[in-house]
Amino acid sequence: MSGSLQEEAAVDFVLALRRRWADTVYPHLRTEFDAASAEEPEVSEPLAARVRKLPTYGWFAWLERGSQKMLWRAVGDYVASQPTAPMERPAQGALELDPDLVLPDWYTDWDIHLQPGGVWSSELSAHVYELGAKLVMMGENNDYRFHRLFAETAIAPRSYRRIVDLGCGFGKSTWSLKQAMPRAEVIGVDLAAPCLQLAAEHAMAKGLDIRFRQADATATGLQAGSADLVTSTMLIHEIPLDHLPTLFEESARLCAPDGALAFLDFHPTGDAFRDFAIMEHGARNNEPYMAPMMAADLVSMAEAAGFKNVRWAAFDERGAGDLGAPAWPKRREWHFPWAVLHGERAA
Repeated sequence: MSGSLQEEAAVDFVLALRRRWADTVYPHLRTEFDAASAEEPEVSEPLAARVRKLPTYGWFAWLERGSQKMLWRAVGDYVASQPTAPMERPAQGALELDPDLVLPDWYTDWDIHLQPGGVWSSELSAHVYELGAKLVMMGENNDYRFHRLFAETAIAPRSYRRIVDLGCGFGKSTWSLKQAMPRAEVIGVDLAAPCLQLAAEHAMAKGLDIRFRQADATATGLQAGSADLVTSTMLIHEIPLDHLPTLFEESARLCAPDGALAFLDFHPTGDAFRDFAIMEHGARNNEPYMAPMMAADLVSMAEAAGFKNVRWAAFDERGAGDLGAPAWPKRREWHFPWAVLHGERAA
């Protein structure tokens, strides 16, 4: 970062605050919950009510939403103050924008992640999202290691002709897929034109031949049976539950026989306290579709669309990546229950 001292200090302060929320406040809340549960093991009160009456819960909830708002304010101020560096226009065919595309209300009605104006409203919003996406992961994804781990550990090694990356945003997952599988044709699909413009510019700067297409992930307009792999990272929890069957149907339509599906997102861990915390996170972070998605049977949904051998695998973003089974690492601090939904297209 190269902003003013005040701008950099604001970002550093919010990042430090979020780290203490994750590594100090959350574990303390968990300790309170465990102690209360041990004192009253037979209590029949609903879990939500038990957690919400804990002394630290109000601070935990306020700090999560408040620090997220502070983060976007600090990042927005920083990005707005920076000179816009000229970048090369993407090569012809590398960026396919649809000026007639009407963005759905479920997408535009919410400032997802609490980012003011969303990621789709302006060129500035895409740059704000780009920097914010690093910081919301506590500053631990500056080099997109998270996305490289997904490409390198969650994708079976084989020869892929075409890979379609749904909900690609500004390209952080799409670049990693192309770098891991350079011989494959890689197409990133997203609703947000500003993000796609940024994705294409960065891909060109990195020397990556990637095609970016503005379209709804549930209706990409791409050729049926043309993809050997359909992926997404952090997409399905941002789509309304009643649209998810269509997303899987479109993914199955795109897949060639024996093509693969790999969707990285969230999944319940079986730890009641942790799962409640992530469900509440969705509400506090303006992600209204997260809780319904996590409560849904996505395995059955994918199978109904035409996928076989559908299963969830836990994903360790700080170490081994795809763990091959739904068994999450044990950590005291707050961290997301990342998981990969795998499947293969029935022949």
